[in-house]
Parts: sequence; structure tokens; C-alpha cells
Amino acid sequence: MLGEIRDGLGMSDTEAGVLTSLPVIAFAMFGALAPRLAGWVGPHRLATVALVGVVVGLFGRSRVHDVASFLALSLLALAGMATANVVLPSLVKLHFPRRVGQMTAVYSTSLAVGLTAASVLTVPISQATGTWRDGLAAWSVFALVALVPWLALSRHDSTSEVETSAGERIGLAQVARTRVGVLLALAFGLQSLLAYSIFGWFAEVYRDAGFSPSTAGLLLGVITGTSIPLSSFIPALAGRLGDVTLIVWVLVLCYPVGFVGLILAPHALGWLWAVVIGVATCTFPLVLTLIGLRARTPAGTAALSGFSQSVGYLIAALGPFGFGLLHDLSGGWTVPILGLAVVVAPMLLATLGVAKPVFVEDQLT
Repeated sequence: MLGEIRDGLGMSDTEAGVLTSLPVIAFAMFGALAPRLAGWVGPHRLATVALVGVVVGLFGRSRVHDVASFLALSLLALAGMATANVVLPSLVKLHFPRRVGQMTAVYSTSLAVGLTAASVLTVPISQATGTWRDGLAAWSVFALVALVPWLALSRHDSTSEVETSAGERIGLAQVARTRVGVLLALAFGLQSLLAYSIFGWFAEVYRDAGFSPSTAGLLLGVITGTSIPLSSFIPALAGRLGDVTLIVWVLVLCYPVGFVGLILAPHALGWLWAVVIGVATCTFPLVLTLIGLRARTPAGTAALSGFSQSVGYLIAALGPFGFGLLHDLSGGWTVPILGLAVVVAPMLLATLGVAKPVFVEDQLT
């Protein structure tokens, strides 16, 4: 859709670069602010306000005709997404302290379904209506539907509850001095780096391997689609086991298998490697689950979520840029794919470091 948006708004290369950088900026900046804001106004109210921002931003940007307004409203929508993304793990911990894995499974599966639906349906909606604007605006309807139950849930944040939450608030600087906080930030950041690189570049990798553009897009859909059933299973299993060492090994090692396979037999076995890499991307719901499992309280979960996600997305920003740079320098895809394989090693170590039960509150100084 980027080409149609650029043509419709007269967007320059620089402005398009700003647009593609906004997700990282929003998730790093507003992810860091979310725990403090939740302590001030209450997590339910903050999630509600965040969804209002998503609705206004998604719909508003589809109607404007200048680049500055489009970028500003895109940032508003992304800020809402980033804020809600950080607050949700603490709300799961608050309402379902004994069912963190199961509820994170529902959440992460919804994310996987939404990602797949957006990648598959946005262009057909635009083609059916004759304009890219409606393809973008359609997703504001889903955000509006999601907002309705939150309007009722926002009543949970009474003045006394907010004051208590503010008194229990844990600062991100405190989390930064804990081993579990640093390791979760690295695990989240490195798995996001891998995922962003895959989703941003692998369609081109498949096309250069001899697949048609439509088949290349379908292969990318296989990667995202594979994670849907597993996202409903892995977090629940992690919640029951407590020690997720075996799950970490199985999921993370799928990355080098898929990457090496893609280098050696990109066309003949392309579908198989797409499934294997799709399994590996389920490290995302696993790490999301660990954020909830490695804190004792909702306040600890909020702080751990804010720190790991804000730092993690800054790390992730290096992925697509570095992958493209290695492609330009090497003239092919082997070197950048091997670069991703190298990233797997520190991600494995970081995730194994929080695989056994440990709690951020126990490491605060």
C-alpha cells in the first residue's frame, strides 16, 4: 500500500522513510511512558484512551490530503497501539493472576490473526472500493468495536485504586538494574529484530528465488499463518510449566534450520522453510507470556512490560535496516540471512536466562 499512499499524497522518499520509522519511534517512546501514565490515570482508563487514539488516528489519516496530517495521525494511532501493548500484560496479571499463560494465548492469537488479516485483506478492500483510503479506514471499524467493552472496563479505576497503583509503581530505571529486566528486553528486542526483518524483506527473498510476486506474498502469509494455532497453545503451555527451557530450545532452533534451508534450497523446499520459520516466530508470544510470568504484581508486570518493549523496539529497528544494508554490500541474500542466524545465538541465551521462574520484584534495589 505504500506506493499508493505515496502517489495519493505526493509523499517524498524522505517522508516515506519517516512513515516507515514511526512504528519504532512510537513503540519505544510511548511504551516507556505507559507504566507511569497507567499509575496516574489507571490501566483500564489508559487502555480506553489508547483505543480512542487508535480509532481517531486510523480513520483520520485515511481522510486527510496532506503529508504532515497523515504522519501526525499515523503517530497518534501507533501511540495508542504502543500504549495498549504495554498495559495489557499488567491487566492480564491483575484480572487473571493464575491464568497468565491462557489469557496471553488469547491475546497473542488475536495479534497473529489481525496481522495476517491486515496483510491479506487491505489491498483487496482498496481494490473493491477503488481507493487506498478505504483500505486503511476499514481497520478503524475493528478498533471501534474493540473500544466498546473498554468503556465499561474503565470504571474499574476508582480514585482509591489509582492512588494505590501510583504508590506501588515501579520505575523503569529500577527494572533496568535487574537481570530479568535486561534479559527480557534483549529477548524481546532480538526476536522482534528477526521478525521485522522477515516480514519486511522475505517477500523479496522469495521473489529472487524464482517465485512469482503473488506466491512470494503467499509464502510470507504461511509464515504469519503458521503462528496462529501455535500462539493459542504455547503461552498456555508456558503458564502451566513454569520452566520453559525446552520450549525455548525447540522454537529458537527452528530459526537457523529455516534460514540455512532457505539458503540451500530456497525454491525446491521454500514452503517447508516458511513453515519452520513460522514456528520460530512463536518466540514472540512466548516472550509476551514471560513478561507476565516473571513479575509477582500488576505493577511489576507493567514496569517489566514497559522496559522490555521500549528497549526491545529500539533494538528491533536495527533489523530491517541492517538486513537491507548487508544485501546492498554483498549483492545477494545469503549474507543477510546468515546475519539473522548469528542474531539467534544471543537471543537464545537471553531467553534461556529467564526460562526458569524468577521475579523482577526480587531483584529490585
